[in-house]
Amino acid sequence: MSWDEDGTPHPLALRRTGRSEQEPDRLPEVRELEVLGWEPAPEDTLWVFLPYVWPPASRTWIPDRSTHWAVRTGLDGHGHITDVEAAPLADPDLHDLDWEAEEVLTGLGLPPRPQGRLWLLRPLGSFPTVGAVLAHVTAVARERGVEARPTADFLALTRAELDSMADGPDC
Repeated sequence: MSWDEDGTPHPLALRRTGRSEQEPDRLPEVRELEVLGWEPAPEDTLWVFLPYVWPPASRTWIPDRSTHWAVRTGLDGHGHITDVEAAPLADPDLHDLDWEAEEVLTGLGLPPRPQGRLWLLRPLGSFPTVGAVLAHVTAVARERGVEARPTADFLALTRAELDSMADGPDC
């Protein structure tokens, strides 16, 4: 298991460089990879470790050239919107977005995620989507009395389930 620190991004990502004003899920390379069966890794803190334990043959990454936006909304005394302003988040604010994820990873004993990557995953086994894989993992956890929270027990169960799906006949 690893973050593929020395790996290269998906070849489709190499055609594009520079910052984009698009949000991560709107990047053209993400859209192209979705057509090929890849799905963005979930952003939920519960699954922050997922690219680390997902079978390497079914995961990839692209450089994150997206822009994260802060939207400020002005309201009048009656709660009506009077102004809306969107501005790119500054680098210190971007770091703040990742603090919770990094805290969870540290608590699980995992190394920090490499910066500047967007992870994409392919469904495993006979499951049609990554969401269906995660629903299966969550159901198995419930059956075994493991709480679906970012804990060592849930990480171990997830890793074992993913490994068994990657070794199955449908992969």
